[in-house]
Amino acid sequence: MNVLALVRERLPLRALVAVGVGCGVAAAVVIARSIDAGALARAARQATAEPAGVALAVVAFGAAFALRAAAWQRVLPGLSASHALAGIHLSLGANHVLPFRLGEPVRIVSVVRRQGIGVEAATASTLTLRAVDVLAVVALGLAVAPAAFLDLVGWAGWAVFALVAGLAVVGWRWLRVVVDRGDRVALPDAAAVALSVGAWLAEAVLVHQAAGWAGVDLGWSEAVLVATVAVAAQVAAVAPGGLGTYEAAAVGAYVALGHDADAGLVAAVAAHAVKTAYSLAAGAVALFLPAPSVLGRLRLAPGRAGPPARPRRAAMSPVAPDAPIVLVMPAHDEAATVAACARRAPARVDGHPVQVVVIDDGSVDATATEARRAGAEVVRFDRNRGLGAAVRHGLALGVERCAAAVVFCDADGEYPPEELPALVRPILAGDADYVTGSRFLGRIDHMQVRRRLGNRVLTRLLAVIARQPITDGQTGYRALSGDAAAAAEVIHDFNYAQVLTLDLLAKGFRYLEVPISYRFRTTGESFVKLGSYLHHVVPAVYRELNAR
Repeated sequence: MNVLALVRERLPLRALVAVGVGCGVAAAVVIARSIDAGALARAARQATAEPAGVALAVVAFGAAFALRAAAWQRVLPGLSASHALAGIHLSLGANHVLPFRLGEPVRIVSVVRRQGIGVEAATASTLTLRAVDVLAVVALGLAVAPAAFLDLVGWAGWAVFALVAGLAVVGWRWLRVVVDRGDRVALPDAAAVALSVGAWLAEAVLVHQAAGWAGVDLGWSEAVLVATVAVAAQVAAVAPGGLGTYEAAAVGAYVALGHDADAGLVAAVAAHAVKTAYSLAAGAVALFLPAPSVLGRLRLAPGRAGPPARPRRAAMSPVAPDAPIVLVMPAHDEAATVAACARRAPARVDGHPVQVVVIDDGSVDATATEARRAGAEVVRFDRNRGLGAAVRHGLALGVERCAAAVVFCDADGEYPPEELPALVRPILAGDADYVTGSRFLGRIDHMQVRRRLGNRVLTRLLAVIARQPITDGQTGYRALSGDAAAAAEVIHDFNYAQVLTLDLLAKGFRYLEVPISYRFRTTGESFVKLGSYLHHVVPAVYRELNAR
């Protein structure tokens, strides 16, 4: 077991988040009990009365990150200004949500995913520049008030700074390796360092403005000291946004400068509030802008899906007059219903023989025996693999047999096998590639209220995601042409409905719904439970949308 795996095992992410959030809550309680509420209210009124001052503070704080983005571009020439700024803002916002500065990797993910920057170049440049940022804080603090800065930082702070200096060396050497390899990367130059220093000076403007709201007469060099001390303390912040750490360090700086501690706390809270509001707002915007979104696709690309009447994707492959219709019935412990379902299927549809194939997905009852007695072909899995796995196997069988259509129908008796012609005729006529039987366009004899509501909600979400008018996204009755079956991909084992629909629509296959009748099962138990269903299906839908 390697060291990282050991760390993850001994100190899992959930534990880190729990500890950090707990520390943040404790810090908020301490601050709330310590602060003068009346003074804080007066500071808020003062800020409200000076909108130009608030705007100056916000613009200065934003300018700090524009300067850092410019420094990043000097190291990564292929990185655009908008994506550099977005990555930094994402990291900033995430650090105000996650503890232990766990948001730092987000900036790497952003530029790698959105601009195709190499992971190594993005990581090495981020590590180096963040180290330069911290060392710039130290240099500024020592420049404006060396004695006070040395006293406030303490031995623990200098130990952290020594570690950061070591990381700077590591990052620099790593960057040099990347540069020597010929990648579009440069080592930080004097301009990049100057931009980092300028960023901290811009943040000091916010500190100066917040001090004024709290009634603290703070000079500009003093504002720089407060800013550098507070930020330096956040290098080892535990709580999200460094809550508590920032305030404690800032108050220490105010007191060292001869100001009242209570007023210093109000000023620190005011500055931190503006920083947090900006960070969350800018981070939220950076999730989506500039395009592409860092979240990836949440809907099919426009133009990939459309109404059933849109032009045909392409000429369909010719179908032999005697090509079979392969009716696949996935079944798991359906001994009570599978035989009746198999017998109810028509023997032929428009001259095409119907082959009923029951895929016994690791049943522990007599499902396979009952299916054979009804005349169905049986494919038996030695263990329960999941509905998606059964569908993949059925698709492969249909393609292997050059089927005119491959149809999937649940073996629990809820869907009518005798209505098979309604699903396959649009395919045989060349009018559709993928046909689903919609319960909500047909007749529903009985459906539990919670299932009806769940189906409606999930179907509406699928329709939005697919940009397609869909009325029944979870139906267990579906038919595919031979071409669609050959192209179809089911990317998870638990289910297949949503990912199959998105896969085929993304590939340009024509979609059609036909009404069917439905009767809620009277025996057995459905495997669909809302919690596990969403747990498996939602990530699979996301992977499907971003698979290409």
